[in-house]
Amino acid sequence: MNRLKKSAMSMAVSLALLGGTGAAYAVVNVQCPGDNDGDAAWDTTTGRFKDDPPGSRNGPPINTKCMHLIAGDSFTVMPDGNPMYIFGFGDQTGTPPADVIAEGILDGEWPGPTIELDQGDEFYLSLTNVGTVIRPDLFDPHTVHFHGFPNAASVFDGVPEVSISINMGATLTYYYNIVEPGTYIYHCHVEATEHMEMGMLANLFVHPAQDVTGYGGDPATIAGRKGGAGPWGYTYNDNDGTTAFDVEKAIQVSSFDSNFHDASVFVQPLPFADLEATYPQMNGRGYPDTVVSGDLPAPTDNTVAVAGHDPGKITGTPGETLNNGTPTQRVDSVISVNQGDKLLLRLSNVSVDRFYTMTAQGLTMQIVGTGARQMRGVNGKNLYREVASVNYGGGETHDVLIDTTGVAPGTYFLYSTELHQMSNLTELDGGLITEIVVN
Repeated sequence: MNRLKKSAMSMAVSLALLGGTGAAYAVVNVQCPGDNDGDAAWDTTTGRFKDDPPGSRNGPPINTKCMHLIAGDSFTVMPDGNPMYIFGFGDQTGTPPADVIAEGILDGEWPGPTIELDQGDEFYLSLTNVGTVIRPDLFDPHTVHFHGFPNAASVFDGVPEVSISINMGATLTYYYNIVEPGTYIYHCHVEATEHMEMGMLANLFVHPAQDVTGYGGDPATIAGRKGGAGPWGYTYNDNDGTTAFDVEKAIQVSSFDSNFHDASVFVQPLPFADLEATYPQMNGRGYPDTVVSGDLPAPTDNTVAVAGHDPGKITGTPGETLNNGTPTQRVDSVISVNQGDKLLLRLSNVSVDRFYTMTAQGLTMQIVGTGARQMRGVNGKNLYREVASVNYGGGETHDVLIDTTGVAPGTYFLYSTELHQMSNLTELDGGLITEIVVN
């Protein structure tokens, strides 16, 4: 399997959609208020509203946001050099509609692009299915499911039984009225076990209205991220400042079964009952890649024997570039704070086969929210919990504050208490561990 070119693959997708003759049925049709050319980006040469004259009141309405994702296949590489075939989401916001299929091929990321929103936003999310070009025999539809989120209508929920699944070459725009702050996840819900195991997962979180209003009527408490003098932000609308933070980091724990992914690239996936978490990860990386800032290098085929495979596992050529040289692991797990800062960890577990227990030895963890709900009783009492570790299963999220006041500067570790999960097949490469650096 030689290196795949986007142009060739784009033509292959078009031919597949032709059905042999006639015009292609692939249509990228993005819906985004204020977008005149269909690229999901606001056109600043027009007014904010339909009746505004050109050039007036430039910029989108403050609470309107748009994004354009693709769903397709790709490759990623584990810390030991083992390339993994994946399904994934990729960000094509700003790409002209005519170029989305070509640009979206082999553009799936692991994890998918982070979605960060504000309470009160109206969010238009378009999803284009560009197909699984490494497996052209598969014509899987895809969806976006905001896990645990109250949707405006069931048609936008992403569960195939009650909503629309997006076939290869098609686009659907989801509409969300962002009414509840907290930490969520999003994923594909078509053949959910397979597509989630293959990598169609990503971070999603919503900032509360209190960031803009402050609390208690005090303008000095408006969040710094919104130009105020208060802390950088709040986790929830707490009205007392108890969920304030100075630094936030989303950490999504997951795992890959290398045998399942290897079978998927060549034949068919293995039985779901046989899934085994051989590659535990944080934001799609194992240690030491977890402490590398920014994008990891574009994936290449393995250069040395790994996981029972000779060099050149995918292409037959050791070191061959995959994904047309496009990086796919773009979400790091680097955490750095100044002494005295409050750190918010947005923890989510998207594994399909196990619970994980995370700890940060030497630091006190306080859970202030779970399942995108502040831990507060009906009488208004805070039910926050100080814990030494956080145990959570697939689909669960926790908002955890760590106060570094009085904490000695140095390097601390966020890691799995099940020590075998701090390695990926071999003892020296990968696993569930990253660093929290207190400056």
